[in-house]
Amino acid sequence: MAFSSKNRFRKKTSGRRTAAIVALLLISAVVAGYFLFSPSRKHAVAPQKVEPSLVKPPVTAAVVPQTPVTSSTVTPPGADKQTGEPKRSNIEIEPTESVSGSPALLAVIIDDMGSSLAEARSLASIKVPLTFAIIPGLHSDAEVAAYAASNNIAAMIHIPMQPKGWPAQRLESNGLLVSMDGEELQGRVTRFIQRFPGASGANNHMGSEFTEHAEKMTAVLQVLKKNNLFFIDSATSSASTGLRVAQQLGIKSGRRNVFLDNEQDQNYILNQLKQAIKLARKNGSAIAICHPHPATIKALALSLPGLAGQGVTLVPASQLVR
Repeated sequence: MAFSSKNRFRKKTSGRRTAAIVALLLISAVVAGYFLFSPSRKHAVAPQKVEPSLVKPPVTAAVVPQTPVTSSTVTPPGADKQTGEPKRSNIEIEPTESVSGSPALLAVIIDDMGSSLAEARSLASIKVPLTFAIIPGLHSDAEVAAYAASNNIAAMIHIPMQPKGWPAQRLESNGLLVSMDGEELQGRVTRFIQRFPGASGANNHMGSEFTEHAEKMTAVLQVLKKNNLFFIDSATSSASTGLRVAQQLGIKSGRRNVFLDNEQDQNYILNQLKQAIKLARKNGSAIAICHPHPATIKALALSLPGLAGQGVTLVPASQLVR
């Protein structure tokens, strides 16, 4: 009987231990679960890295900030609508002086004048010193000469001379030909001068053939010398003898540096004018020649008035002959 009681005691003690162990395990599980799943511990868990290219941003309404309207944000009249920058001509001149230390001098001669008084008025409206070179015999030559005189615009005689390729290359009926003798040449030039008594000088109209003949140019220039007129070689031929003969005769003379409008394009004309100004700065002066085409008049009106404040002085051609 004593053996049985002892066994029963042992069984009870073993059951209690088992229960205690189970209870202890349950308590440990609860405590571990608390620390693992408690909200206060979540911030300690490092987030998983995600590639930015794989993340799709949430779709939200775009918010456009309201920019206050000020003088800096309003597009000025005449400005480019896309950039807001003011429109400018293609010519930009630095406000510097020539290498000589004096302002660069530039003469702009308008050849082929005399066919229209409207052209003369348009050019005069630019209000800068220009020189009109008038072809004798054109429809309105006398009117243009009178208009130039009454508006203090310098005028020259634009003497028509035989070009290469004549007669296929057109020339005015009163033009000077290589086939003419000295007497006929001088008679024609004398009549040109009589028609334009206010002219201070002359230059050649065309003449790529005529100016290459020194004896013919001598006959012409002797008449200019007699009437105290200067001569500017338009340099329509690289072999022209005009400037050399004029210097030999002791006539005040000069030579064209740049043709502005061989192409009737405003940008081209402005770029040619820029080249003329570069030469004027380099050498102290330059002579540019152009014609009364609409694109030329527009380009001159756009660019010439602004040169006075940029170290470039426009002068009549008579001031640049030596």
